[in-house]
Amino acid sequence: MRSINLKFWREIENNMLTLHHLEQSRSFRILWALEELQQDYQIQYYKRLPTYAAPPELKQIHPLGKAPILQDDDRAIAESAVILEYLQSKYDLQNQFKPQNDEDAFQYLYWMHYAEGSLMPLLVFQLVMNNVGRNVPFIIRPIANKITDGIKAGFIRPRLKDHIAFLEEYLSQHDYFAGQFSFADIQMSFPLEAILTRTTGQYLNIQAFLTLIQSRPAFQRAKQKGIE
Repeated sequence: MRSINLKFWREIENNMLTLHHLEQSRSFRILWALEELQQDYQIQYYKRLPTYAAPPELKQIHPLGKAPILQDDDRAIAESAVILEYLQSKYDLQNQFKPQNDEDAFQYLYWMHYAEGSLMPLLVFQLVMNNVGRNVPFIIRPIANKITDGIKAGFIRPRLKDHIAFLEEYLSQHDYFAGQFSFADIQMSFPLEAILTRTTGQYLNIQAFLTLIQSRPAFQRAKQKGIE
C-alpha cells in the first residue's frame, strides 16, 4: 500500500504545473495569474548571475534559456503572452480573466500584444543605453556617454513620451485595459512598472491603475511566493 501511495503522489507531482521563476523578471506575471486561477502549481526558483543574465540551467528547460517558462506535463511553454493565453484557455473555465464581448475582447487582444511588441522593446533599449557607460573602458566612457545620450534624447525619449501620453489618456477613461480585470492587465503591469521606475515623470493614471490591480489578494500572494 505504501508503494502505491508513493507512486500516486509522484504522478501528481509530475502532472502539476511548474513555473520556472527567475528573480526580477517577467515570470512574476505568470505567478500572479496562477494565483488568480487558484491553480495548484510548484515553483522552481532561479537566481540571476552577477552579470544579470539568466543562469544556464534554464536552457535545460527551453533552448532560449529565458524566463518565464511554464511546464505542463511534457510541454515547456515560453513567452508571457503565450503562457497567459494558455492558462486562460485551459484553466479559466468560467472565462473570468478574458472578456467575451467583442469590444473588450479586441482590447484584450491588442494590449496583450502591445505590451511586449511595442512598449517593452523601447524600455529594454532604454535600459541598454543607460548601462553602456558602465561597461566600457574608462578612457572612452565620455564618448560612449555622449553617443548614448544622443540616442536617448533623439530616439528613445520622444517615442516613450508618445507611449506614456497614449497610456495616460486611455487609463483616464478606463479602470482596466479590457473592460473588467483580465490577464491583459497582468500582461501590461510589467512595462508600466518599468515606466515608473525608469522615468522621472508623475503619471497619475498609470500609478492609479497599478495601485488598483496590485491590491488584489492574488497579487499579494504571488508577491510573497515570488521571494525565495
